[in-house]
Parts: sequence; C-alpha cells; structure tokens
Amino acid sequence: MAEKPFNVMIVGQSGRLQYEAVLFAASLRQMSPDFAGRLFVAVPQPGALWENDPSIRNTEILALLEHFGAEILPFESKVFGQTYPYGNKIEALQAMPEGEPFVFFDTDTLITGDLQSVPFDFSRPSASLRREGTWPSPTLYGPGFADIWRSLYTRFGLDFDSSLDLSQPDEYWRRYLYFNAGYFYGACPRAFGKRWMVYAKSVKSDPPIELVGQSLDPWLDQVTLPLVIHSFGGGRDALPEGLLDGSVSCHYRFFPLMFARESDRVIEVLREVAAPNKVKKVLKGYEPIKRTVYQGRGDKVRAMFDRDHLPRREQVIRNKIKSAGFWMR
Repeated sequence: MAEKPFNVMIVGQSGRLQYEAVLFAASLRQMSPDFAGRLFVAVPQPGALWENDPSIRNTEILALLEHFGAEILPFESKVFGQTYPYGNKIEALQAMPEGEPFVFFDTDTLITGDLQSVPFDFSRPSASLRREGTWPSPTLYGPGFADIWRSLYTRFGLDFDSSLDLSQPDEYWRRYLYFNAGYFYGACPRAFGKRWMVYAKSVKSDPPIELVGQSLDPWLDQVTLPLVIHSFGGGRDALPEGLLDGSVSCHYRFFPLMFARESDRVIEVLREVAAPNKVKKVLKGYEPIKRTVYQGRGDKVRAMFDRDHLPRREQVIRNKIKSAGFWMR
C-alpha cells in the first residue's frame, strides 16, 4: 500500500473526455472510498493553440464533477494544443502541486478496485504495460529496434543497456522499454512534466537520424515516456501484476471495445456508477454512452465475442464491431 497520500490527475475537456471524466470520478469515489488524495481534472484553456474553446463549459458536468470531489485544474497549452492533444498530459503536469506524489490516468479509465491498496513506490516511476508493439516500425534495411532506441537514450545521456529486458530476444519489441501512457506515476508531477517536455520537444523538432521514416504522431508521448521514467530510476515491473490494468483499474479506450473484451467485473462497475439518475441524466448527452450503455447496444457487442478467446490484435476486434454497425467513439 502507498505510504502517504497521493494525487490523481486526468485530463478533461469539451466533447468525449468530459463525459469520461464523470465516469472516472464516479468510479474512483465508489470503488475506492478511502482514497485520501486529491482528484484533479486538468482542463486546457482557450488560446492560440486551440481552434475552439477546449474547456469544460457544461454546468451539469461541472456540478457532477464537484459532487464527486474532483477539482478543476486549468492549464495553458504552450506547446501542443490542437495539433497534438496527447501533449495535454505533458503540459498539465506543470499545473499540479509541486513535490506531491501523483498518478495520471487517461480519462477513458474506470477504477474498479481500491486504489489505496496499490503499493506505489513513487521513487521508482512506471507506467502501463498494457500495450502492443506499435512503435517503432523498423524498415527492412534498418536501423532496427536497438539502434533506434539507443539513439534516443544517447540523445539525453541515458544508459541504454540498463533499460533492456534481457529475457527477450534481440530486435523483439518487448526487449526495449515501452509503455502505454494510459497511466503513469512519479514523485513530483512538475519535475516529471518538465523533463518530459524537454525530451518531447527535442525529439519532435530534431529527431535523431535513426528515426527517419518513423511516425511520431500519435506516438510522441509513448516514445519519450520510457526515457523520462528511466531517467528518474524507474522501469517496467515496478508494480505487482494484476492491479492497475487489472483488478483496480481498466483502461477501456472506447465503449464498444470495453463491452467486447473487458471482464464481467468491469461491466458491472460501469453499470453501477452510471445508474444513478443524476449521472444518467448527464451521460445520456453523449451518444456513444447513451446507445452503448443505456440502450443495450453494448450487450449486442458483448455477445459477439468470446472473452476467453479474443483476437490477439485490437484492430481485428474493431473491424468486427464496425462490420456489425456497432462502432462508436
């Protein structure tokens, strides 16, 4: 169990994320009633880097977030904004309380168990290992995984060899430190975010020659996150398996995907936290939740899949849902 209180941050803004923020806050309070930290909903403010106002202006949503004890945390987009919204999580860290341990979750996450029971060691940051080998995509004539990753560690004066999982074969993606940015945690959000911003801006504006031909959109955050975690002395397998991305949290991504592949427990939690009338009234304003959760489309998607024998690749699941006309995002 974590030794002292820690804060939780998600990013919310107008559109899909504000509704997901309500579900996250409701699930945290329902499933982790002893959570002793503060819940921040970081909200980007309008500015030159946004075409439209990204802030949450729906008064019913704001009232519901307040009801669940969430604190709105405004932040300014100085680097990314509209062109790379994944950068919100990097910029928002600078607005968090300095020196206080934190856990970030993507907004499309449900808390399904006691977050206080997770034995975080904030001096050894880590992140989600629920990922596929999405980056890099080495070309036939090279450079390969090792040279690509080594160039990044070298750029920032980091020890590449100590980041390797030597139980995995050379040139196999799992050998190299790689995370999903769906959750991550550390000792100080401002120090973490400041270093992440330095790394991300450097790679974006002047990528090493080994990255020629590699896409950084949308992968920039996941390319640089391992470097940040390694630089602070963290790494893979810092937590026991089966807690985050397991019994305590679920990064569901999209509602049709949740019904297709997640456990009965996750669906049970979703229905429980979405059931109160004051919650339902607000969430029905978002069409994918309205149709998938409240009008039964999710049950139809669920009946299409055997969760003990799911396709290995997420894209196959998506395609099957789309072919049935049930995909929504």
